[in-house]
Amino acid sequence: MKKIIALSIALFAIQSYAQGPTGMFGTDPITNLENFDKQRVHWGYFLGFNIYDFKFDYEKPGQDIQVDKTTGFNVGLVGNLRLMEYLDLRFEPGLYYTQRDLRYSGFPDGDEINSLREVRSTYIHFPLLLKFSALRTGNIRPYLVGGASRTLNLSSNFKSKDDNTQGRFRMKQWTSNYEMGFGVDLYFEYFKFSPSIRGVFGLNNEIIPDADPNSPWTGNVNAMKTRAIFVNFTFH
Repeated sequence: MKKIIALSIALFAIQSYAQGPTGMFGTDPITNLENFDKQRVHWGYFLGFNIYDFKFDYEKPGQDIQVDKTTGFNVGLVGNLRLMEYLDLRFEPGLYYTQRDLRYSGFPDGDEINSLREVRSTYIHFPLLLKFSALRTGNIRPYLVGGASRTLNLSSNFKSKDDNTQGRFRMKQWTSNYEMGFGVDLYFEYFKFSPSIRGVFGLNNEIIPDADPNSPWTGNVNAMKTRAIFVNFTFH
């Protein structure tokens, strides 16, 4: 997926360069989609990738839980409502796949049955964001974005009666977050392309403690909150 995204960006850059001094990055560019941002409502979709992490707060000092992060995949839709010239309201529901491996100390070397928990997550993410755009220069317009979101974890195991004693890691089904990021709108002849990067900061404790209050997996955890980075490539 990352190769496809990188290839797409390279093709866009080659196309712009090939247009010469009147291209997107030329000294006198042709203005593409001049009235696009004047629409009251417009739609799009995004593809991208994510890196999810956990932030742990502990009851008392001890060995930290190590989080091995992986790169996940995002896909979703974009609805954009123009509020005023430089301000838009955006709704970007999406499906996010990711995996984090939690490694616990205090177990014998090689005992991965107890020392490792593979947390595979499928999220439906519902962010409501404000987009603050700068003045458009030619076919380029940078912006800042921020807002709040709710996330539904389809792989939370929140209904399970089993816990880590049986090898089952459990999380709460719904969480709340705040988000901040930036991006740039690039206006091509037939569409607008918007790469962006955004940080996501969970507000709720997501861990469901084990039945044993002295559990080696959850007993010392006061709170576990999501931290994530989204890199999205949006097409309007």
